[in-house]
Amino acid sequence: MKKLVLFSLTILLLNSCEDMLEEVPKSFLSPANFYKTEADAEGAILSVYSIRAGYNVTALQNMIEEIHNDYSIGRGSYTPINNFDQPFESVTMGRTNDMWAEYYNVINRANVVLSRVPDITMNEATKKKILAEAYFLRAEAYINLVRYWGAVPLRLTETTDLNSVGAPRAAVSDVYTQVINDLKIAENDLPDNIGAKTGRASKWAAKVRLADVYLDLEDWANAATKAEEVINSGRYTLVTVTKESDFYKIFATETCSEDIFSWHYSSISTGFQNFVQWLHYTDTPVYCPGTGWWCLYVNVNSSLVNNWDNNDLRRQFNIYSGYYKNGVWVNNPATTPLLFKKYIKDANALCTYSVPVIRYAEAFLIYAEAACMANGSPTVSALERLNIIKRRGYGYNLTTPSGVDYPSGMSKENFRSAVIKERAYEFMLERRRYWDLLRTNTIRQVTLESKNINYIDARLLYPIPQSELSN
Repeated sequence: MKKLVLFSLTILLLNSCEDMLEEVPKSFLSPANFYKTEADAEGAILSVYSIRAGYNVTALQNMIEEIHNDYSIGRGSYTPINNFDQPFESVTMGRTNDMWAEYYNVINRANVVLSRVPDITMNEATKKKILAEAYFLRAEAYINLVRYWGAVPLRLTETTDLNSVGAPRAAVSDVYTQVINDLKIAENDLPDNIGAKTGRASKWAAKVRLADVYLDLEDWANAATKAEEVINSGRYTLVTVTKESDFYKIFATETCSEDIFSWHYSSISTGFQNFVQWLHYTDTPVYCPGTGWWCLYVNVNSSLVNNWDNNDLRRQFNIYSGYYKNGVWVNNPATTPLLFKKYIKDANALCTYSVPVIRYAEAFLIYAEAACMANGSPTVSALERLNIIKRRGYGYNLTTPSGVDYPSGMSKENFRSAVIKERAYEFMLERRRYWDLLRTNTIRQVTLESKNINYIDARLLYPIPQSELSN
């Protein structure tokens, strides 16, 4: 009997010790104890924004895309990208692999929000907005993946273990269908007005992205309709320009009247600032504190650049041949006589802390192209909206006909070419030109004319990482 009692006491003591040793997480963050409050939901969506604005999918992709353009050339470790008659070498493949991984990181974080936030007890309007933001950011990631990698895996649920890592490539059409579905939810559920939070998505950002995607698919009528909705919304106005420095009201400010969606950084952030460093020489007045790497410079053989009217204030704003230092004019070196100036960080606090991603001007140019293509010739409104953007570039009154206006009576083909050219001038270094050359199937012709290189098939898409193929 004594042995039985002793055994029973021993079991009770052991169970008590087990209970005492069992760890109940209180401050350790895990999926089981994190997604409980509205603050947790807000933190989850901010984590998607933060990685979307990170180095690999801003500075790095800007650099790689811009080198593919006719108006720019890469230097240093980016020099091999200029060899369009050869496949990517290992260093560049490593960089595109990093971009791929980061986009899927964005997607997985968005999927976490879509999976976990619905079960949180919180304000329903706030919940709806956060979920819509996740749909928008997931669509943004897939737009970049499908454009530059083609058929890619569609991951629409949270990846929780190794068994869910592998996924087949989805057809390009299926990826675009998913993007449109996500953007339609975002368009419906995002707020009309986000107030001062210009780094957050609104329904107008979703509408422009929808118009942009419809342009990819040559769904001209829908592209024109969505762009028209934004133009007529009354939410935005084009920044007034009378001199080239007025463009800094767009590119060296936290926000402006044509800012629809932008990436925001602190003054010490290194995310997009790396791209700014890649544009300038060390210790020039247009870049401070002085660590410039000048890895990207202007291609002086580009007809786009050589035919750019010097009276166009956008040329003066985007390109510089020299600068004043201590009151003395200094020419850029003969090897790189023209450098890019749009993004700067100088001692006068004209700093790139906010980077425009979607601008009101884009709606005008999307509408102009789409309305012309849908109609079979440029409509009156398509011509006027193209000319509004060009007039602004020269510092003219937006609604008064000018001597630089494109004429009426242009053919569909010539008008579309004019729109594509204006997009190049308006969005230089804003990641539009390379995709415009791809989607209009002019990449080979333009590359041969501007860089005297034959563009090979292997360069039309970025290579899918070996790790993804293994998965």
